[in-house]
Amino acid sequence: MDENERYKPGETVPTSGIYECDCGQGHHWSTDVKGHVFPPLPSGCPGSTWGLRTRAHQE
Repeated sequence: MDENERYKPGETVPTSGIYECDCGQGHHWSTDVKGHVFPPLPSGCPGSTWGLRTRAHQE
């Protein structure tokens, strides 16, 4: 998995970990589990996708 890949809300989470929205403000985070669905971005967030910040564990 490329750590620069971006995922839209509603897509399936490819790797468990902490994801950050792409708004560039560094304050919107989501802990997601592989196989689950990415949540909507927080209300008022100008971003459009999630990107992996930290893997939960080595796969």
